[in-house]
Amino acid sequence: MAITSSYLVAVGKLGELLDAIRKAQAPERFTIKFLEDLGYKSTNDRLFIGMLKSLGFLDQSGKPQQRYFDYLDETQSKLVLAEGMQEAYEDLFRVNTSAHKMAQAEVKSKLKSLTQGQHSDSILNNMARTFVELVKFSDFAASKRVNTETKQKPDKADKADKADKADKADGEGTLNGTDSQNTDSRERVGRLIDSLAYRIEVVLPSTRDKAVYDAIFTSLKEHLL
Repeated sequence: MAITSSYLVAVGKLGELLDAIRKAQAPERFTIKFLEDLGYKSTNDRLFIGMLKSLGFLDQSGKPQQRYFDYLDETQSKLVLAEGMQEAYEDLFRVNTSAHKMAQAEVKSKLKSLTQGQHSDSILNNMARTFVELVKFSDFAASKRVNTETKQKPDKADKADKADKADKADGEGTLNGTDSQNTDSRERVGRLIDSLAYRIEVVLPSTRDKAVYDAIFTSLKEHLL
């Protein structure tokens, strides 16, 4: 199921927690100890770690992923969080692409349907409240703009491939044209050779000796025919 079951109980702290990780140096592992060092020592605060994993900020061992590092940039943090939410709540956004605009009660109703009644009413309330609270710190408008620009902008590799194919096509056309021209030239030369006529003049000596003429014509036969 492409929908997270992670949730927060103390949703009111979400903004503070998100702000705290942006200001702190990224740890090698996001552990309970690290969370406590940030000043959040309540057992309810520990649920935040599971939420970060579901959003793609941490792997299952707690190691920060690229999305975590991208989130540290305050100029794109809301966009990054929106992208994480779209993955964590993929089924919800599949049902309604504007799920981030839904009221908490509607979100709860959709989550209940999508999870097929697996969770209690209190848990569904926490899941819905967590979703709505996360939306407050996300920018879905920017996320949609980025996705649209990515789809419309041709990939560099595709451009290079198309250019390479075009060059090959031009090259093949040029080669084929050259081959055709060479073939035409050979045919013209062949026809010209076939049409050539040889004219040889033989000046016979003035003599009555038949042997002389026989020798001349014998020589012509041997060398020309």
